[in-house]
Amino acid sequence: MKQVANLDKRYFTIGMAGHIDHGKTSLTKALTHVDTDRLKEEKERQISIELGFAPLYEDEDIQISVIDVPGHERFIRQMIAGVAGIDLVVLVVAADEGVMPQTKEHLEILGFLGIKNGFIAITKIDRVEEELIELVQEDILDELKGTVFEQSPVVLVDSLSNRGINELKTRIIQTLKGQEMRDAKGDFRLPIDQVFIVKGQGTVVRGTVYEGAVTEGQTLFVMPKGREVKVRQIQVHHLPAQKAFAGQRAALNLSGVSKEDLERGDVLVSSENFVVTRTIDVAIRIVEDLDYMVKQRMPIKLHIGTAEVMGRIVFFDRNELKEESGEILCQFRLEDEILTKRGDRFIIRRPSPQETIGGGWVIDPNGSKYRFGNKTIEELEKKKEGSPKERITAALYEEKSLAIGDLMKQTSLDEPTLRAALKDDDFVCYNAKEYTLKTLVFSIKEDLVDRLHSFHHMSPMKLGINKAELLQVLQKSFPRPLLDYVVENGITTGKFNRNGQFVSLASFEPHIPNNWKKRAENMLADLKKDGLQVRPFQDYLDKAGIPETIAGDLKRYFENQEEIVPLDDQFAYFGDHFRHAVETLRNKTDAEFEVGSAKEILGLSRKYMIPFLEKLDALGWTKRKDNKRVWQY
Repeated sequence: MKQVANLDKRYFTIGMAGHIDHGKTSLTKALTHVDTDRLKEEKERQISIELGFAPLYEDEDIQISVIDVPGHERFIRQMIAGVAGIDLVVLVVAADEGVMPQTKEHLEILGFLGIKNGFIAITKIDRVEEELIELVQEDILDELKGTVFEQSPVVLVDSLSNRGINELKTRIIQTLKGQEMRDAKGDFRLPIDQVFIVKGQGTVVRGTVYEGAVTEGQTLFVMPKGREVKVRQIQVHHLPAQKAFAGQRAALNLSGVSKEDLERGDVLVSSENFVVTRTIDVAIRIVEDLDYMVKQRMPIKLHIGTAEVMGRIVFFDRNELKEESGEILCQFRLEDEILTKRGDRFIIRRPSPQETIGGGWVIDPNGSKYRFGNKTIEELEKKKEGSPKERITAALYEEKSLAIGDLMKQTSLDEPTLRAALKDDDFVCYNAKEYTLKTLVFSIKEDLVDRLHSFHHMSPMKLGINKAELLQVLQKSFPRPLLDYVVENGITTGKFNRNGQFVSLASFEPHIPNNWKKRAENMLADLKKDGLQVRPFQDYLDKAGIPETIAGDLKRYFENQEEIVPLDDQFAYFGDHFRHAVETLRNKTDAEFEVGSAKEILGLSRKYMIPFLEKLDALGWTKRKDNKRVWQY
């Protein structure tokens, strides 16, 4: 059975990083009860070669997966591919060895990739004498000064005795419950890190969803090849799913392509709008202790997403590089095409002798050839800051909605420049003063459509969902005025309907589910047969075999359709009988009438007459005046 997507659920991937044989895979197993060393070669050599994945925790609100990143220097490329898709890192340091060379290299890579959220797990503490543990911890923290993990929490664990395992797991869960997930809106992107064949199913790819979401049956593109494929099936942690979201580790069964047509480093996307390029302008930082000089146009190996591409580094303000503490603006000219976008993080390594040079981010995926000199550096600085449109877009992605004054503060643009840029069709002005992105309006609207589809499926007899309930979860991420605007816009454009406080899809009509239709019709016929001398409404429900779980929805459905008219909590009339009784009473009474005369005209006892008249009062058709009723129409 396929998992139905919980639209409010958040998905995270955490990574284990650290030196070889410091206990990353054992810690993963202790936390998840899954052995990620699945390859025979790994079992024999007791090291992780390919990326291993395991589910750590799941409830109604959150799903957390663990990626066990290889720690051996030879397998540094897999480590980069793994870290690039994760939200939190557990840096594993063995108590009996402390910080080692690969620990430091991993730390530098984590910094270059912009990952700062993490824990330090000091493992194998049972191998160290109790009185020395505090000293070991101090030594390790001293080694981590000046790194991204300098202020990270420390947990002491031992995977064999399970000491500290529950504490670490609990703290990871608590941390991620308070963290925003990756952007599940917008275009889907999944860098492929594994391609394989499943017998009877065909080609399957696996990777971490960087952004967006993918649905079974959706058409995607394999980039940079430009090949069109279709998603036949989706699995998340070996379980069939209808949809995969940003942050999830997913396997997609694809049609229209063979295993030989795909390779690690290809990217699956839902739109052809992503840039495919060989020349990228970048901002880089280098490692602290480079063994060798980096020279102008020297060959480099670029690791970006899961791609690994050879190219050359081009400087515009120097011819060599050995030590530099700040960002360097330069360019990579690649031998093969890659798919990337502004803001993507990367690592560069020297092909031979192998060493990590540094890392950084893409400031322009569409680089050109430039002259050597300060003028080019000045232009790259402007690119780094971004065009007015890019600055506004970045601010609105962060804040979702801003007024002119706040936008000026966020973007450092003057008002004339800002207002000129806001005329672009990609921006939306609402409530005459607030600005947002067209893509955000679209993604919110699509989210609302998904929520309404889900609600109508679960509650087909209801008019719709209460607007406040519909927007409740989204208010955690978006300002309420923006959400109100999207709803009103959807109503104006015919996407949604509103009935009082209830919102529905315009294409939706309330209906009784087929499996209850016959019983509902029998109940209604029974009520109709009894005329005005009805039994308590619950008797009709019980006789027709209508369960309590749907009785309330069914009653409201018939009431909304004017098939029944509830008099009070106990009695209800068939709609036509009620309206005929009102018409009869109106025709046979003057402007005022007493209860006694109404009883005689309709032949009703006081048991029915009093709730009947009170219903007329509630509808505003009559008004009580002493012991009389006065018609209001």
